[in-house]
Amino acid sequence: MASTGMQIFAFVLALLGIMGAMVATLLPNWKVSADVGSNIITAISQMQGLWMDCTWYSTGMFSCTLKYSVLSLPAYLQTARTTMVLSCVMAAMGLCLASLGLKCTRWGGGRRSKRHAAIASGGCFIAAGFLCLVPASWFTKEVITNFLDHSVHESNKFEPGGAVYVAFLSAGFLFVGGSIFCVSCSGKRPGHQDMILLPPPDKLLLQHQQQLLQQQDQLQHQYCSLSPLDNKTGYSLQDYV
Repeated sequence: MASTGMQIFAFVLALLGIMGAMVATLLPNWKVSADVGSNIITAISQMQGLWMDCTWYSTGMFSCTLKYSVLSLPAYLQTARTTMVLSCVMAAMGLCLASLGLKCTRWGGGRRSKRHAAIASGGCFIAAGFLCLVPASWFTKEVITNFLDHSVHESNKFEPGGAVYVAFLSAGFLFVGGSIFCVSCSGKRPGHQDMILLPPPDKLLLQHQQQLLQQQDQLQHQYCSLSPLDNKTGYSLQDYV
């Protein structure tokens, strides 16, 4: 029962992780303009994401521009796009396998099949967490390096946005959920065997009845094959003369 509860808890964490990874992939605020120096009084706030760049004006209007050209993007941004999409795909595969490996569900086969599905889903979640952690770390490193570079003008300085923190949090959820799935099903309890190969109780009862009928037929056949002399229980008078 405790193992089943841990699996449900891990499934919820993994579900939060994939939702956070998808939201972080689509958000445009991976880095936001920093309010430093003379840039504090500016009427423009800029945000840059994986797929678009947005600009907010003090009048309340905003405009966004999609990044159509992939080759013109820096290497860390191209890597962040690819790995975040792969992270979402791996997490989705992990959720499908986890639904089969949960002990509280009826589908997924026997205990051995469920154990294998749960371990495979844990591996998918851990891989998805790693794929989500790499772009968030690399993106943060590039933003901080650019911020500390004195040759960069203050108006071009950015700081990590909310999407980066969502990506870090999602990676943590996926790591923890995948680890719990792997640990909860890594060992097999002694004394428990898979009953998937055993026939159903109705079939066992039918086989037992057939065996009893065969034994009765054999006994009846042996009784009928005895001669009348063998069935005598007394002695003849001529035996004593």
